[in-house]
Amino acid sequence: MAKDSPAAESGSPAPQPSAALSSGERTRLSQCFQHGSQSLAKNVDYAIEMLAVCVAGDPANAIYLQTLLGALRMKYGGKKGGGLSALWSAGGRAGLRKLAAAGKCREVIAQGVGIIRSNPSDHACLLAMAEASGRLGFVDAQKVYLKAALDAAPADVEVNRKCADFLVCYGEYDQAIACWLRIQNVKGMTDEAERQIAKLQVDKTISAGEGLTGRKPAASGGQKAEAAAEGGSSKDRRSILLQAIAKNPADIEPYLELADLVERDGTVEEAQQVLAKALAASGNELKVREHIEDRQLRWTRHRLQLAEKRLAEEDTPENRQAVEQLRSTQLKYEIEVYSARTARYPENISWKYELAMRLKAAGNHAEAIRQFQDVLQDARRKGAVALELGECFQKIRQYPLAMRNYQTAVDSLTDREQDLRKRALYRAGVLAAGLDDVDAARKYLSTLAELDFGYRDVAQRLDKLTPAKDKGSGE
Repeated sequence: MAKDSPAAESGSPAPQPSAALSSGERTRLSQCFQHGSQSLAKNVDYAIEMLAVCVAGDPANAIYLQTLLGALRMKYGGKKGGGLSALWSAGGRAGLRKLAAAGKCREVIAQGVGIIRSNPSDHACLLAMAEASGRLGFVDAQKVYLKAALDAAPADVEVNRKCADFLVCYGEYDQAIACWLRIQNVKGMTDEAERQIAKLQVDKTISAGEGLTGRKPAASGGQKAEAAAEGGSSKDRRSILLQAIAKNPADIEPYLELADLVERDGTVEEAQQVLAKALAASGNELKVREHIEDRQLRWTRHRLQLAEKRLAEEDTPENRQAVEQLRSTQLKYEIEVYSARTARYPENISWKYELAMRLKAAGNHAEAIRQFQDVLQDARRKGAVALELGECFQKIRQYPLAMRNYQTAVDSLTDREQDLRKRALYRAGVLAAGLDDVDAARKYLSTLAELDFGYRDVAQRLDKLTPAKDKGSGE
């Protein structure tokens, strides 16, 4: 094999997220959630049992988690539980620390679920679960655990510090400042708190001027008047929607409109709580689930955009970690959503294509190949899909199959798909060189050079393929 090996161009595989839930497991958890939600008013203990199964089985699902925490509040109110809470204070804490130290984040969450079922106010356990969720890239769940820890111990220094650090990464400056204000008068914390508050106020001012907080600007006087003319203030509308929900809890539309208002005027977390109620009221209706999925996709993308913009302005380890974590979270969630929709709508080629692209990005090339091959039946995507297939086959070192797909891509891509055609020519040329097929390599790379001589390193690669006698023929 030549020095330019076929594997060299493919690069190292991207980190692969945890496997998405299977269709059967998703259905099982969905049924558990439905049974648990419907039992809240009649048998809270049974509801908690069902919801705990959901959280342990799908720890990334913030809706499951919020509903479980709500059920625990119904049972205990503001009181501490009994039973396992004593074990937690003795051996449970050490057990979670050992699991966390070993990197067993899912086990931390599973064991933590058992602990908070007996003592939902155990803020140390909630912090451990938040940390585990963060390491797994489950940002939405991480935020819910941190909020629960803050509700349980609003004056605790560690809780407020952890919450502030998290909130800053995602542009929630007001809430981060509030965390430092809560512990400002704690002994030994005054100076640090004042420094952090001053810094965050400056960061907030800068970010607000560039739209980094993700909040819509306050309405002007004219906009407020227009809103009033169209049906009153947002507060009035929310009151009307709450009355409609109370009158007919099974009607889903008021919940969805209320979630829009809450998201606009409050926080995403509050909107998630409204949607959790809508899902429970609908009996886990598919329409509502997909509505929530679409919102979650939008929220994860928006948070990533904010974090990327913040990183561009201030390149710090914390900001880099936030971007990496959000990218991982977004990819995992998109794989789960598109996997579910592909299972629900097997004839929908677009969902399969979206799933295949995410699987490829996650490094799951074998499964991506299977999905891409199904998409090949769509003639409009033939060239683009063949290119993706070629790259996947090259990643798993199936070089003849990769070359055949690159050739198909080169032949199928049109002038309107010029960028993809250039990429296909480059991939084919590089792979051919790696397989010692000099004539084919020269053919593909020469064609590419005619289109764009400045494309990547095509000039240098062609030079390597040109025999010495030909190089000197013009001198």
